[in-house]
Amino acid sequence: MTLPRLVTILALCAIGLGSTGCVGLFVGAAATGGIAVAEERTVGTQVDDATIKIAVSESLFSYDERLFQDVSIDVTEGRVLLTGKVVDPQDRMEAVRLAWQAEGVKEVINEIQVTDKGGIGSYMTDVRISNELRADLLFDGKIQAINFNVDTVGQIVYLTGIAQNQAELDRVIDHARTISGVKQVVSHIRVKGSAG
Repeated sequence: MTLPRLVTILALCAIGLGSTGCVGLFVGAAATGGIAVAEERTVGTQVDDATIKIAVSESLFSYDERLFQDVSIDVTEGRVLLTGKVVDPQDRMEAVRLAWQAEGVKEVINEIQVTDKGGIGSYMTDVRISNELRADLLFDGKIQAINFNVDTVGQIVYLTGIAQNQAELDRVIDHARTISGVKQVVSHIRVKGSAG
């Protein structure tokens, strides 16, 4: 990806900062430099994942600005998790197709919900759940919180990342299950050293 294209994507995100697809991109880009050494992924893998995320974001925006705003993207070791809500099932399929076009993608996990339900109240509940879980993980001394991504859509918590072992993975899931309002926890976390 060329520098002008990267600047374009970041500018688009600045315009639509409230969109689910951009918040994680900004947070990830700002955090990568300072905490790269603490994360389980190598710096090279983090850069590759960030490049994939930007490429998928750019494809979604080029296809449809609404789809770009409605779909959130997390990338861990080339595994792309798509979450969010769309009204049209075709948009769900199109998001997956576009994600597969990014160079370096190893897997696309489609957790996009097709629904016309939601609104600001639902969105705020999802934000609260995600923020509460991130704080719980951060302050749990037995969890390396930097290795996990949290996204909540329709009170369903989606988790990605790399756990040091099964015990850490179980702790992360247990934290998610105890938060008020969580309907379901979907884990796509890989245990370090496991295949895939």
